Amino acid sequence: MKNTIIILTTILVTSIFLLSCKPTNEKISKNIKKTDIKPKINILPLGDVSPEYLNIIKNSVESFYNYKCEIKPRVELTDDLLSKSKKRYCASTILKKFDSNQNLLIITEIDITMKKGMIDEWGILGLGYRPGNTCVVSTFRMKKNVSKEIIKERVEKVCLHEIGHNLGLEHCDFDNECLMNDAKGTIKQIDKEKKWLCKKCCQIIKRPFSFKHQNN
Repeated sequence: MKNTIIILTTILVTSIFLLSCKPTNEKISKNIKKTDIKPKINILPLGDVSPEYLNIIKNSVESFYNYKCEIKPRVELTDDLLSKSKKRYCASTILKKFDSNQNLLIITEIDITMKKGMIDEWGILGLGYRPGNTCVVSTFRMKKNVSKEIIKERVEKVCLHEIGHNLGLEHCDFDNECLMNDAKGTIKQIDKEKKWLCKKCCQIIKRPFSFKHQNN
């Protein structure tokens, strides 16, 4: 009888212990799941885009912004995206057509334009909503008389720049090496910049600030 009481007591204590642990373990599990979830951005090729560019962009965005990236199947260029001249494609029309509640980085190798002042078709490298979920980048104006390595760097910087606009960043005048500087119609500014956000821009998007030499 005594042994039976001891066994029953042991079982009861063990059950209480296990039950008391269960909520804590569930809570920990839920917290792990929450902290492990990364923002996701879809990379959408518009027309024919080099797989090399797509992979470079994917790796750069993932490491810089800590996004999870997925390269989506290419979509065709259609006439409804053409600019007024019917020779180039309108960046704002592209944004409107593909805008959704998902983060989307559209990549194309064709020339894109926007209206600027009295100029109906101002050739650009990229355009992004600020803030918003959608941006478009073109490699067309990045390739003239430069090496492949320079083209790759330009593609990375412009993509990171346009995503910065989506996150709410304006053009930066705090540091001329911050990648959020306004290109002002010249590729030279892109080449001067680093793959780096200045302290002011980091504070706006609540991102830890890193010194330049860590991110060059």
